[in-house]
Amino acid sequence: MKELSNFHTHTYLCGHAQGKPVDYALQAKKEGCKGLGFSDHCPFPKDFPDPWENVRMEIEQVPLYLEQIEEAKKAVDFPVYTGFECEWDPVYENWYRDELKGRFGAQYLVLGQHWFMKDGRHPGTGIIKTDKDLNDYCNQVISGIKSGLFDFIAHPDLFMSSMKEWTRNTEEVSRAIIAAAIDMNIPIEVNGYGLAKPTQETSRGIRQNYPYAEFWELASDSKATIICNSDAHFPNDVIFNAWRARDFAGRFGIDVKDFKIK
Repeated sequence: MKELSNFHTHTYLCGHAQGKPVDYALQAKKEGCKGLGFSDHCPFPKDFPDPWENVRMEIEQVPLYLEQIEEAKKAVDFPVYTGFECEWDPVYENWYRDELKGRFGAQYLVLGQHWFMKDGRHPGTGIIKTDKDLNDYCNQVISGIKSGLFDFIAHPDLFMSSMKEWTRNTEEVSRAIIAAAIDMNIPIEVNGYGLAKPTQETSRGIRQNYPYAEFWELASDSKATIICNSDAHFPNDVIFNAWRARDFAGRFGIDVKDFKIK
């Protein structure tokens, strides 16, 4: 069996996943793994008005996160890396660079935008129903891409889980995100966890919430660097969902690349 890498892995510390890093590492070893990255949801400073405060670790838990990743490294014979999945807010640019990468020593950061800025708040992508909200979300994602702080873009088509239908505007937003990723030479991710979720009925037929077929048709015809990850929330998913993502990519003739830490 071909060995796979996976750089999108969560742990129990985020509050909505199960298992410690060593549990994921040992399962990955069983299934054939050539590189494993942990990217649990990053903590934010205490003053951050967090709409997701119950689904990420606290700052005080970061040393435990790092300690448990070190334990995982010792349990396997392939490289294991430390990262965080983050939402972009330009107010906290120094936090990503100086704290997550600097003080905590993250080897990579993932841009996984689960919310956007609106009226001084950070509502989740689930409220995106209008073209204006979608455009605001897109602009925030592109701002994060252009910051140069992130190493790949997780589920770049996540907004389709809310928009549901493929329209002229969802196409334009998709093209803009893909183009920004190409300009900054940042990979975009086919997300295996989305493939484990229920499908939806659209005017064009059955679709995944994400990865969304029409988005990846556009991406496959572009010069984007495309990677596949598991987005594992349970140890048994750590490689299996990465295979799911590759199977999906294969439908569009995508030449999947291996993600490498810079």
